[in-house]
Amino acid sequence: MGGLAADAEVTTEANPDSVTPESLRVLKEAGFTRVSFGMQSAVPHVLAVLDRTHSPERVPQAVQWAREAGLKVSLDLIYGTPGESLEDWRTSLATALSYGPDHISAYALIIEDGTRLASRIRRGQVPPIDDDDHADKYALAEEMLTAGGLHWYEVSNWARTPADECRHNLAYWRGSDWWGAGPGAHSHVGGTRWWNVKHPRPYAEALSGGRSPAAGREILSVEDRYVEDVMLRVRLREGLPAGSLTVTGRRAIAGLIADGLVEPAAAFAGRVVLTFRGRLLADAVVRRLLPD
Repeated sequence: MGGLAADAEVTTEANPDSVTPESLRVLKEAGFTRVSFGMQSAVPHVLAVLDRTHSPERVPQAVQWAREAGLKVSLDLIYGTPGESLEDWRTSLATALSYGPDHISAYALIIEDGTRLASRIRRGQVPPIDDDDHADKYALAEEMLTAGGLHWYEVSNWARTPADECRHNLAYWRGSDWWGAGPGAHSHVGGTRWWNVKHPRPYAEALSGGRSPAAGREILSVEDRYVEDVMLRVRLREGLPAGSLTVTGRRAIAGLIADGLVEPAAAFAGRVVLTFRGRLLADAVVRRLLPD
């Protein structure tokens, strides 16, 4: 990992069943500082719907191995899986907290077209996504994770201390530069964004042949960068500087305060910071801040 700053954050994602004590030690020796495990759920029938290959029992073992290797640990959870009850979600949150991670991400399930789960929903084999269910589960996540000693710093992310906040994701949400390595990884430097081929074999073949593994790239226009800046920065606990908004966006702030979506004190101090209700309706807030 030559050329990196001494305090650089270097993160990798992993499935709990894809790591060993040795592989995690190798990552640490290579310069990695953090691993994010795709736990998703602690409930077997939820993991089955998500087509996950690991068992719930594998997660604490992977966390222990990562700790022994000297890596920081984040756990990714997904809520809103068809058939997942509120008690199932409570179990997943409590179980994740019991492992003592430095960081937890909790994302609402998004059904992508062409997936097996999307087909099962279309055929009526599993129930569709329920927005009210998502809201209830997000509220439970906020309650339990806060009580468990973590703080929210982005709509879907909680950290134990400010030092445990995910720095590469903060760079993404703040519109800074970041570099992603590996199949499917995205990077952004100086207004140019690119993404690598998704599959390991063509990725390895490109590198061994001295070619770029990028599958595509785009140069963001001024308008694109503005939209992304609003869309991403408003999700942060630190909020979005009101002065960076267009006239349309600044005029929308009073209405957002009246609707309980933006914190009044922060707005008077020149920042757009979401209330808890605003976090639930973040996409609607963004639409009101952007020009028609």
